[in-house]
Amino acid sequence: MLINEDIREKEVRLIGEDGEALGIVSSATALKMAYDRGLDLVLMAAQATPPVCRIMDYGKYRFDREKKEKEARKKQQVIELKEVQLSCRIDVHDFETKARNAKKFLAAGNKVRVVVRFKGREMAHQDLGRDVLARFEAAMAPEGTVEKKPVLDGRLMTMIVVPAKN
Repeated sequence: MLINEDIREKEVRLIGEDGEALGIVSSATALKMAYDRGLDLVLMAAQATPPVCRIMDYGKYRFDREKKEKEARKKQQVIELKEVQLSCRIDVHDFETKARNAKKFLAAGNKVRVVVRFKGREMAHQDLGRDVLARFEAAMAPEGTVEKKPVLDGRLMTMIVVPAKN
């Protein structure tokens, strides 16, 4: 954003500090008007014909803009991707523990990647892995929904679960 002497245009459309249009004036006149009021001349829209400039306190404007950006960053929620690993031969209680942990992750607003790892000859029984993931999907039913259906990638079958919309 150009300010004061950095503005090289011959004529500019000038806007006062209260937002009133002051018309089209030469940039030297606009700069003099800004300095007389103890403020800055700021180029707001360079692509317009003629370019639009505004008389304002640039330091205060920059401070307010940075404060708003900081507030916006504070309110952003960072979604992490957590991972839960299962096997084809997982026992009932282990499965329940993994499901309980996944529900905690979903309650915190995170996505969960569910991975079934095939070892050795288990690759011949991929239907068992699909069954485990189907059971896991059913266990997540109220808290989460499946965003990405089970996909086989090498020796891993993955599925992604996201928190359910309230």
